[in-house]
Amino acid sequence: MPTPTIRRGQETDLPRVLALIQELAEYERAPHEVTNTLDMMRRDGFGPEPIFGFFVLESGADLLGLALFYTAYSTWKGRMLYLEDLVITEAARRGGYGRQLFEAVVAEARRTNAQRLKWQVLDWNEPAIGFYKKLGAQLDGEWLNGNLTAEQLAAF
Repeated sequence: MPTPTIRRGQETDLPRVLALIQELAEYERAPHEVTNTLDMMRRDGFGPEPIFGFFVLESGADLLGLALFYTAYSTWKGRMLYLEDLVITEAARRGGYGRQLFEAVVAEARRTNAQRLKWQVLDWNEPAIGFYKKLGAQLDGEWLNGNLTAEQLAAF
């Protein structure tokens, strides 16, 4: 197996990226929640107004990992980067690749002068919690997440 490398994601990666997202949804026990499509990802990542970026971990033709992020804004701090998902395929876990992808996102936050890097982790995902704690991250149990679904937005 070739040595895995990390690079900025490209439009041609999207089918494999969507497969990793679906793998993550299976792991998080919510495969039915993925309604994103390749067309939506092409539009939102590579259209006239891209709203997300990503890094991939690649080994030959295999995509082993993904870190998808977007710019957000804090009224208190200013520009921040939000890490939406950090995924390492099961076969490649515990190889240090998650840290390498996380470091790529940290470098992107620095490059864009972000004042903060934020993300979420499920409260039952002990391996991920341990990973982030080992990196020295603060995990905040105080804030609750608010969401409105597409159906709720339409009915609002």
